[in-house]
Parts: sequence; C-alpha cells; structure tokens
Amino acid sequence: MEPFYVLADAEREELRDAANAVSKNPYEDYPAFSSAVRDVIDRGAVPAFFADACARIRADRAAGTSEVHVLRNCPIDAVIPALDLDDPVADKYRKKTTFLGEVLLELFGQLCATPLLAYGSRNNGDFFTDVIAINRYSGQQTGFSDSELVFHNDRTAHDVRADYTALLGLRCPEGDFIYTGFVGSAQLLDQLDEQEQQALREPWFITPFDVFSRDTNTKQTVSEKHAIFVGERGVRYLDTTTTVAPDSPPEAKDALLAMKNALVRAPKTRHRIVTGDLFTFANQDGLHSREKVEINDPERAKQRWLLKTYAFRDDAAADRHAHRWLGGVRGRVAD
Repeated sequence: MEPFYVLADAEREELRDAANAVSKNPYEDYPAFSSAVRDVIDRGAVPAFFADACARIRADRAAGTSEVHVLRNCPIDAVIPALDLDDPVADKYRKKTTFLGEVLLELFGQLCATPLLAYGSRNNGDFFTDVIAINRYSGQQTGFSDSELVFHNDRTAHDVRADYTALLGLRCPEGDFIYTGFVGSAQLLDQLDEQEQQALREPWFITPFDVFSRDTNTKQTVSEKHAIFVGERGVRYLDTTTTVAPDSPPEAKDALLAMKNALVRAPKTRHRIVTGDLFTFANQDGLHSREKVEINDPERAKQRWLLKTYAFRDDAAADRHAHRWLGGVRGRVAD
C-alpha cells in the first residue's frame, strides 16, 4: 500500500531534533518518560507537519474511512544494535542507550489521543515491545518467531485488547521481503449473510492464548467464551486457533466455517514495512498477518526488528480499565 505521508529528509531531521529533547529512559520510568514527551507537545516543539499528519489520521479513524496508515522516512535511533536472539529484551536493555524510536511512538500516541497499553506479564510491563525472532519460538505461531503468522488480532485471547497497534521499522533488511497483510471487518462482513453474521455475534467461541503468553503467565490458557464480531466494526479472531466452545449449538460450527471462507474471499491490503516506516492499524476493527514472500538470507531476516506499541481508542476506553492498572501506572494492565 502507498504511504499516507512521506517525510522529506529535512522534515525527518526536524522531527529528530524535537524528539532528542527527551532524555528519559522509558524502560526505567515510563510515567516520567511519557510526561517528558508531553512537555515537547506543550512547548509547541512538535513540527507542524507531524502534528497535522496525526490530526488527519485521527479524523480518518473517527470517520471510519481508513483502518491503516503508514508514515515513511521517520527518524530512528542512529545505532540499532544486533541483539542476542536467545534473550533480545535483556540484551536491548544492555545495548540500546538511545530511545528515539520510543519517543516517536509515544509522541504519535499522544498526538492521536490514543493512550498506550502494556501488559504486566510481558517484557517486565514495558510499553514498547520488540517484534523480533526469539530463538526458542522459531517456527511457532507468535509474533516473537521467525515464522509467518495467520490473520489475527494482537492478543486475541486476552480480555483487554489494543484498539490500535503501531509498528516502527528499526531494522528491515532490504534483501528479504516480509509483508504485513490487513483485512478490515467490513470486508469480512460483506462475505457473510445475515444468518451467519448473527451466529458470529454470539458468545459461542473460544481462543487459546499463544505460546508466548502462556510462557509469561501460566494462568493464561484459553479465553472466556466470546463473539467473533462485536458492535459495528469489532472483530475478534485468530485463524486456525479460534474455535467453537464445547457447549455451543451446532450452528456455531457452520458459522465458523463461513468465517474461514469469508477470510479467504475478502479483499485485503498488504504492506512491506521498511526501515523508518511507522505502520499503524486498527487492531480490533480488522485482522493482520505476516507473510514471508521472499527470504534470501534466513539468518539476516531473523534480525528484522520492529518496535511495537499497543494503544486504546481514546481516554474513555483506557479509563474503563483503570481498576486493573498495575502499580498505579495508567495503561499497564495487571493480567
């Protein structure tokens, strides 16, 4: 897909200068880091082009005209270290000493009025997650693997899920072609008749937690019973994994088969994230995938590194979970 906005090189450097004013470490004190980013906004130091792009994305989202946006040629840290894939999070703490990427994603979240979300059991409760291949998950269905990923929502099984996901390309090897696919819920619903849609709106389905979630929190095994379609645009589904709850009526299986067929038939978009891309999409209003189209150096491809954030739709959506904040940190869910 074509980028929503491509930063000129001069704009990239102007945004870099603004972001470099933040010296806080987001992995040591996220609230202080977030406050420092807010100060950049309050001082009027955000370049006008970036504030305008974020305002346009907010308008698109409010109008429902687009669920996916790409900002290209964004500033990233000058040094992107190679990480030990046995434990890349711990190695990042040791090696990554600048946080320009984190500032950019936090700034984007604040300007779009989408507060960030973190999970207490994941990566020490960090608000910034590394999408990078971890050796022990090689070939498995988790974002922390070197494998392809079927169409899904991030954290489908969890009862607190991001409304928006953002991915910033820190290291995207030019010689390997990995694409992120996206299909909106509206396109899926177009493939389903009224009876099928109604069945898929019933809480007749369950989704097991992925292997990474089970490893980080042994209480996370399978979701509560849930509908696949919720409200006007919401969808909750992990292909090949979401299944019919044991006590559901027979028509639930027919509806699940119809959903699988709809996913095959529905028109989709796909985007190859390159270094410096900020790729953001509506996590609950569609499904996304990872497709390895051409891998010319598997070891190099494993070092592909995207910095990811989860975000709530707005302050009201975040505040509905205030009773679950871990340690009083807004947005960090005790799970």
